[in-house]
Amino acid sequence: MNFPRQSAAARKNPPMETPRPLHLDDWEVHQSAARLARVTITERIRVITAFANETELQPAHAQPIDIVRWIASHDEWSQSTAATYHSYLAAWFKWLHTQDLRADNPMLKVGTPKYPDRLPRPVSDRDLLILLTSRMRTKTRVMVLLAALAGLRVHEIAKVSGEDFDLDDHTLRVRGKGGRIALIPLHPLLLEAAATMPRRGHWFPANSRLPAGEHVRSRSVSDVVGRAMRRAKVAGTPHSLRHWFGTTLLDDGADLRTVQELLRHRSLATTQIYTKVSDIRRNQAVERLRPFDRAA
Repeated sequence: MNFPRQSAAARKNPPMETPRPLHLDDWEVHQSAARLARVTITERIRVITAFANETELQPAHAQPIDIVRWIASHDEWSQSTAATYHSYLAAWFKWLHTQDLRADNPMLKVGTPKYPDRLPRPVSDRDLLILLTSRMRTKTRVMVLLAALAGLRVHEIAKVSGEDFDLDDHTLRVRGKGGRIALIPLHPLLLEAAATMPRRGHWFPANSRLPAGEHVRSRSVSDVVGRAMRRAKVAGTPHSLRHWFGTTLLDDGADLRTVQELLRHRSLATTQIYTKVSDIRRNQAVERLRPFDRAA
């Protein structure tokens, strides 16, 4: 997610840098202990720090009107971005309150914005075929297969290692958000690709700029797959490959509960959004209407 942009007025008269928000280090420790994803923790801290810098306030002392005015000053944010940043502030102030670091929770007066409906945007079947048959490096192709045929997110792809694969049982162990483990059946194409990859260690080791033994960052996976898609003139993002996985499973008759497990969604409500884009099913349902046959 992009770092919050300042308003035009703030850019002309940039506020003075405020000290690092009070208690932010302790909140980071708390989130790490709760096993939240590192990217989630980083984004939350960046937004809280931006709030402090732009308002010239210590967030621990901010009032509801300060929060409302800060959010309103960013009219360039989409509804989804504003709602996400609101959730970061809500998590922060709730933690301050429960830790007795402030007497109240100002977010109770701010209210909760409504998230817009988020519809998956899968790549088309034709574009996926074009992508899979285009020229690319072996590791890039494996990344694409992991996204499209196992439904992995980019941060999950980054962490894949040979030990995660059981080629005899045809399963892939996925370490998801919060350290949760799931076993995903291996598609034949992915099984074939896995047989050519190392049986031990990270499949996508980091470059020399990161400590030895580290895997690549999720941003690197996104960049590599994104470039391959652009070269093949395939519309969408790397996450669109995961969306193809989910929508195609539903279109091909898999039940919603099975798709939830394969996508590793906590809530069935999250999986249900994939049913909203099933144009094939909607069209077929309408085409099956036979008013004259029923009247006969």
